[in-house]
Amino acid sequence: MGQTVILGVIGSDAHVVGITILEQALTAAGFDVENLGVQTSKAEFVSAAESEDAGAVLVSSLYGHAEQDCQGLHERLADADCDAVTYIGGNLAVGQNDWAETEDVFRELGFDRVFDAETDPEAVVASLERDLDHTTTETERVSVNS
Repeated sequence: MGQTVILGVIGSDAHVVGITILEQALTAAGFDVENLGVQTSKAEFVSAAESEDAGAVLVSSLYGHAEQDCQGLHERLADADCDAVTYIGGNLAVGQNDWAETEDVFRELGFDRVFDAETDPEAVVASLERDLDHTTTETERVSVNS
């Protein structure tokens, strides 16, 4: 079994396609994925990370209000003694013109990795494998793809 990854779309966002694709890619790479779905609250992310002893929490947002939705998430994770690596990706800000500024905002909020909406799922998987020192065996790949 692989390391557990919590995945969901935060706040009032109901865009499900991105997390569905990520779930498939992460599962194929040997991770155990807990997909919380859309319109996930901060409390739900924290509860799932805590109960699953998650290695990572991946937050998705496409409707442009991620900064507002993510305020306080890392403080809640810290209060729960959760030291999971945290990622966020998507269309994170309305009128997201300067990606470097957007990335800085989310790093300041505590995210370890920040991805734009054009990021390939393989890039997320590769980053997560490095961050969690996770390797997929050939047996895991075959069993997932069979």
